Amino acid sequence: MKHFYLLFLTLVTLTATAQIPANYYTSADGLTGYELKTQLKVIVTNGHNPQTYDALYTAYVTTHTDNYYENDGTVLDFYSEKPNDTDAYNYTHGNNQCGNYNSEGDCYNREHLMPQSVFNEQSPMVSDIHHVIPSDGSVNGYRSNLPFGEVDIPDFTSTNGSRRGISGSPGYAGIVFEPIDTFKGDIARALLYFAVRYEDQIASWNHTMLNGTSDQVFSDWFLDVLLDWHYNIDPVDQQEIDRNHAAYNFQGNANPFVDHPEWVNAIWGDLTPDTTAPTAPTNLAASNPTDTSVDLSWNAATDDVGVISYNIYIDATFAFNVSTTTSTATGLSPDTNYCFTVTALDAAGNESAISNEVCETTTNNGTGGGVDLFFSEYMEGSSLNKALEIANFTGSTISDLSAYSIKLSTNGNPSWTVTYTFPANAQIANEGVYVVANGSANICGATADLNNDITGFNGNDAIGLFKNDELIDLIGVLGNDTPFAENVTLVRNSNISMPNTTFNINEWTTYATNTCDDLGSHTQTLSIKENRLDNLTIYPNPVKGNTITVSSNKTLHFEVYNILGRLVSKGKTTNGTIAVQMLNSGVYILKLSDGNQQITKKLIKK
Repeated sequence: MKHFYLLFLTLVTLTATAQIPANYYTSADGLTGYELKTQLKVIVTNGHNPQTYDALYTAYVTTHTDNYYENDGTVLDFYSEKPNDTDAYNYTHGNNQCGNYNSEGDCYNREHLMPQSVFNEQSPMVSDIHHVIPSDGSVNGYRSNLPFGEVDIPDFTSTNGSRRGISGSPGYAGIVFEPIDTFKGDIARALLYFAVRYEDQIASWNHTMLNGTSDQVFSDWFLDVLLDWHYNIDPVDQQEIDRNHAAYNFQGNANPFVDHPEWVNAIWGDLTPDTTAPTAPTNLAASNPTDTSVDLSWNAATDDVGVISYNIYIDATFAFNVSTTTSTATGLSPDTNYCFTVTALDAAGNESAISNEVCETTTNNGTGGGVDLFFSEYMEGSSLNKALEIANFTGSTISDLSAYSIKLSTNGNPSWTVTYTFPANAQIANEGVYVVANGSANICGATADLNNDITGFNGNDAIGLFKNDELIDLIGVLGNDTPFAENVTLVRNSNISMPNTTFNINEWTTYATNTCDDLGSHTQTLSIKENRLDNLTIYPNPVKGNTITVSSNKTLHFEVYNILGRLVSKGKTTNGTIAVQMLNSGVYILKLSDGNQQITKKLIKK
C-alpha cells in the first residue's frame, strides 16, 4: 500500500529534511567502531531537549500517524497495525488513552521499548520519543518488560500477529515478545539509538537484553536479533524517515541509524566473539545455617571484558543465579547436609571453572516446612486489582500474626525490596483466611487489610510469606523477572496442606483476569486431624521399577537413608509417588512426614 503515497511522502521528506542540519553528523565522519558510537552519543545528546511524559501523546500526532497503510490519520501502533489488511481496531489521537483496559482495542498508552523499570523511570529516558511509542494498552501489558526476540512457542498472539512466548532466538530460552516483520527494524534501530544516547549510564542497568557494558551494550544473543531485524527483516523505509524528522522537531535530536543505517555495521558488525571464560571465584564460604537456608559468600572472579553474574550449584546441581558476591540459599530442608559451589559468567555466556566446594548442615529448630500458614490466592488483575490471601489450616486459631510478614521482590531483584507486617491484633481462625488487597482493588466484598506497597506487584514479581523472618511459602522465583502469573488469578489447589518454599505452578489453578469469586475463603480437602500416617502403606515393596506409590493424597516430605544411615535421596511426593530409580539394590529406611506427623518404613530395592 505504500507506493500509492510515494509522491506525498517525497514532498513531506523534502519539507522535513531542513529540520536536521546538513552538518549534524559531520564530527562523526571517518570514525568506526566504538569510537564512532561514542561520538554519536555526543551528537544526539547535544541539542536533546527532553520533553514531558504527557507531551508524548501530542507529539505522536506528527511521529506516529497512519499516513502509510490505511492512510486514515489514526494512531500508528506497531502492535495493532496490519500493513496489508484492515486493522481490527484504530485509535484517534487524543482519545481512548489508558486508563484501565481489559482487552485489545480498549485504549492506547506509551510503550517503552527499553522497559522503564530498567532505568527507574528517570528522565530523560522515560520520555525519549525515539524509544517510547504508542501501543495498545493490553498488548503493551502482555509485552511487559520482556526482551524482544523470535518466538518459537507462542502463548499470546495479538490481532496483527505480534506474539509472546518461548524464545526461538539462539542463546536465550526464556519468554520473549516478537512484533510483526514490518516494524522489527524500527524497534531494533530505536534500541540501538538508546544504546548510543545513554552510553554513559547503561552499563549500570540490568536486563536480559543488556550485557552490563557501555561499549557492546547488548547481550550477544540479543545483538544478533537486532542486527538481523535491522539488516534482513525490515530496512529503513519512508515512514521511519518521516518519523525521525518529526522526532527531531519534537525533542531536538535524531536517530543516527535511520539517517545512516550503515553505521550499525560500522559499530557492531565486525565484533570479535568473546570466548575467554572468567577466572573461578575463590574462597567460597558457607555460614549462618537455619532450618531452611545457608548464607554464602565468595571473592569476585575476573574477566577480560567483565563478570556479570554467578551461578550457584547445590550438590552439583544448578540452583540459581545472582549478580553479587554474597547470597543466601533458601528452600532447604532441616537437618540436611548441603554442598555448594559457584561459577562466574561473563556477558558472552562464558562460564568459569567451579570454585572450591563448601558444605554446611542446616539446623533443625522446627521452623522449616511443615503445617503452617500458606498463600491460598493471588490476584494480579487489571490496573490496581491486586490481592493476596493467606489460609490457616494448622488446626487452631493463630491469634497473633506478629511473627509473620510478607515480602516483595520487584523486577527480578535478588533481594526482598518491600516488607509488609500484619497490623496489631490481626489473627486468622482455623480454616479461615486473611486478605491483603490494594486500596483500589475490587475485592468482591471480602474483609481485607488494604495495603498498596505489598500489593504493587506485577506478574513477574516474587512474593514470600515469612515466619520469624524465615521464608515458609513462595509465589514466583526470587531473582528472576520472567512472568509467571500475569493478568490472572491463582487459587491454591484444595489438596495442598502446607507451604512450599519452591514455587510450583502445579499447586495452583489459574483463572482469568479479575476473577475474585473465591477471595475471602478457601477450601481444603485435608485437615490436621485427618489422613493420619499411622496406617500409610507404600507399594510395591520390594520394588523393581522406578517409582513407589504412597497411600496418601497429601504431599509428603520424604528422606531415604541407606543401612549406614547416610541420606541418599530426599524431596516431596509427586501425585503420591516417589522416584527410586537412582537407588541401587539393597535395603533402605524411608522417612515420611507431613510436617506434623512422621513415620519410617523399610524399603527394599531389587
